[in-house]
Amino acid sequence: MNYNLDYLKKVISKSGHKVTTQKILILEVMLNNSHHLSAKDIHDKLKQKNIGLATIYRSLNLFIELNIIKKIDIDNITYYEMKIFSKNPFHIHFKCSKCGSIIDINNKDINIDYIGIIRKIELEEKFEIEDSDIMFKGICDKCKEDIKWQDQQNLEG
Repeated sequence: MNYNLDYLKKVISKSGHKVTTQKILILEVMLNNSHHLSAKDIHDKLKQKNIGLATIYRSLNLFIELNIIKKIDIDNITYYEMKIFSKNPFHIHFKCSKCGSIIDINNKDINIDYIGIIRKIELEEKFEIEDSDIMFKGICDKCKEDIKWQDQQNLEG
């Protein structure tokens, strides 16, 4: 039994929306995937279930409205990640310019500093920050190693 999915069904129904098979399948994809997903990624994973892309977008927009997921815009592509069960609701992302992977920065000290900055802004500016995105771009460790290996091969070849 998936208690997270059961909880999400309650969140949806208590908001006055129908808990449909399509919504459940989309949530299952989100819950069972540790990567950031685009609507197209979700559509590809559910292709055999005959769920249209428009249905996926409508469901994702509802999940954003209900604070179940978070939307992240990177290089004109929208990605989605779970928000409701996140251990770090405010965290930093890194996008590799070579392989395109999006990585969550899960360094405890950095996340504490990040949350501290958010709280300081809230106190000093009298804002209530609901969401925040910080994105770093560069080359991930795996791609750096691949580049070193290719350079080594070129020198030897």
